[in-house]
Amino acid sequence: MKWRNIYIILFILGILLMGAKFSVAQEINPSYINNPEIDNLNTEIEASENKIENLKKATEEYAEKIEEYKAKGATLKNQLGLMDNQIIKLSLDIQTTQLQIDKMKLEIEAMNYQIEKEQNEIDLQKENLKEYIKLIDKSDQKSYLEILILNDSFAEFFNQLSYLEEVQNNVQNTVDRMQLLKLAIETQKADSQRQKEELVILKTKIEEQNEKLKYENKAMEIVLIQTKSSEIQFQKLLLETQQRQNEIDSHILNIKDKIKDKIRRLSGGNTSPKSTLVSWPLTGPHHITAYFHDPDYPYRYIFEHPAIDIRAAQGTAITAPADGYVSRVKDNGYGYSYIILIHDNGISTVYGHVSSIYVAQDTYVKTGDIIGLTGGSPGTLGAGNLSTGPHLHLETRLNGIPVNPLEYLP
Repeated sequence: MKWRNIYIILFILGILLMGAKFSVAQEINPSYINNPEIDNLNTEIEASENKIENLKKATEEYAEKIEEYKAKGATLKNQLGLMDNQIIKLSLDIQTTQLQIDKMKLEIEAMNYQIEKEQNEIDLQKENLKEYIKLIDKSDQKSYLEILILNDSFAEFFNQLSYLEEVQNNVQNTVDRMQLLKLAIETQKADSQRQKEELVILKTKIEEQNEKLKYENKAMEIVLIQTKSSEIQFQKLLLETQQRQNEIDSHILNIKDKIKDKIRRLSGGNTSPKSTLVSWPLTGPHHITAYFHDPDYPYRYIFEHPAIDIRAAQGTAITAPADGYVSRVKDNGYGYSYIILIHDNGISTVYGHVSSIYVAQDTYVKTGDIIGLTGGSPGTLGAGNLSTGPHLHLETRLNGIPVNPLEYLP
């Protein structure tokens, strides 16, 4: 009777030990530690970060020089100094962006190594789990009384129980580790996808920077050609450009209030005041090479850029972005040619570097009507003195005052 009670107590004790839950003792350490491939990639990534920081410091220095030139007077020397520093700064920006691209590629590669190692570990843990399950299944086929009888002493009996407890604990640890590894892989795959998307953005950015560098170099070349390195010629060019801009400003301010009745009559009374333009004057995509009051505009000493420049192949059709009155067309041959439209609600638009004009002054056009063709290639009809390449110069005025066209375009 006494031995029977001992067996029952030991049996209950075994059940309690086998059913106990154990916490995970092993923490997941990054599996890339002591991995030569990832260590080498991390070394390269760190070197790239140092180069990027050095380039950014150099870029900041040139940005300060540019601001110093902007504060100086409008002379040919200052104009060339400003453009030269802008070109150097832009070249540094391109180098920085390229390093950021290279660094991101290395980071993606390192992350792929990390994901691969973690996936291999998951596969290994699966195999371990299979072996643990086999051991547990084998032990479940024996009762605790049978285990006690098969062992020569109580010490061996408890060792057997401890061993089974350890196996069950290892099963729990293995499952927990696999779950953590799977979560880590999901997170890293999401990070990798985000980096790939950022990589696309950076590649687009460097393409735009390279285009802008070509634009800046061309602008400097144009200034040198037009002025022949003469301060007198530069001041003459400055005066001509300012007079042309004043001519457009004066025309719009003087005519906008005088033609309200004419617009109503020409449109048949079907106008409805709008605070925005209906469409873009060019079909997309709309790649802007210079923005409204662009701080990096290469001709800042000559005039503040009151428009946006939209890249367009020479001879692209320009359409009216809204119903409007053709208040002025100016065909200057190989000089700067332009068209002015007056719309409702105090809005007017100016189209510069026009190679062909398809509308007559003092007429009315509807949205989508073709009013002319783009130009801008140096030395071609309508391009003028300061054009660096084919594009449309688009100005938007509100009550005669230049405003940002992007705020009025759909």
